Amino acid sequence: MTTLKNNEQQPTANVALSHLNQQGEANMVDVTEKAMTSRTATAQGIISMNAATFELITTGKHKKGDVFAVARIAGIQAAKKCSDLIPLCHPLMLTKVQVDFTLDTENQQVIVTSLCRLTGQTGVEMEALTAASVACLTLFDMCKAADPAMEIHGIKVLTKEGGKSGHWQAK
Repeated sequence: MTTLKNNEQQPTANVALSHLNQQGEANMVDVTEKAMTSRTATAQGIISMNAATFELITTGKHKKGDVFAVARIAGIQAAKKCSDLIPLCHPLMLTKVQVDFTLDTENQQVIVTSLCRLTGQTGVEMEALTAASVACLTLFDMCKAADPAMEIHGIKVLTKEGGKSGHWQAK
């Protein structure tokens, strides 16, 4: 394991990183000349819990109310605030944010899927990842008294469309 201290450079790879300038310093990518295209990304996160907590939230008996409604709003709000959280993300005019929940009763887990869309000059993967992550964190926050051992995992981009690279889908 390598630990980096302040002002220490990361090992270089054969791939150019767009968020580093020629001196290796953090750099916000200039998208001025990029074409305006329709861009969409979907992401997911999974939160696993014990059977009692899963039943509590899926039957609507949680004393805090509808945890899914709160987590959905939190995910949507997080996508809209992504550039406030991730330093080099561009502030974006999102035209669609959607957060959905799939209940996996066999494994007592909730699969959170987010979709972000816009017409713009840069992609929306970070916004989709942020929405899924914060929705999972909100479910954790609302249920931590009942199950402090919950686990959040599987946060990843599922698909992205638009821009120069076109369509991409996770395997």
